[in-house]
Amino acid sequence: MKKILLVVTFTLFLPYALLAQTKTEAQAIFAKSTNYVNDFEKILTASQIKNLNDFLKAGENKTKTKITIVTTSSIAPYTNLTDYSSDFEQYLVSTLKIDSSILIVLSKQLRQIQIQGVNKLRPKMSDQEIKDIVSAYVLPELKKGDYHKALQEGTIQLIKKLE
Repeated sequence: MKKILLVVTFTLFLPYALLAQTKTEAQAIFAKSTNYVNDFEKILTASQIKNLNDFLKAGENKTKTKITIVTTSSIAPYTNLTDYSSDFEQYLVSTLKIDSSILIVLSKQLRQIQIQGVNKLRPKMSDQEIKDIVSAYVLPELKKGDYHKALQEGTIQLIKKLE
């Protein structure tokens, strides 16, 4: 009888333990980011990261809007970039106390880009204007394989719209 009770107990609690570990692993991924540019996918050089960091810091001083860029090769355990970037933004605000007004998540491997925090910008910029910036300035450079220029051009245009 004790063995049956033990097996039933493990069966009931094992799924919860597995789910809890998955969430912790995701938060461990998020914990690495503290800068304006967080290149986890290693697609930018050190000088490109410094250049973007300096530009975004100056842009924040002008517009009072912080832009954070994250590159990642994997969004596991998430299944889509929208959920990943939404949880990442929440993690920045709640755990690291970094209020990133705009979060740009780019994945070269997944061939996706997501701009998060658009709701905060609605008074200054519409969804269509953001889509236009991405399609006119970011996507052409991404197609050429120039990730630095894509991110630079996109952030330049976002900052111009916010000024």
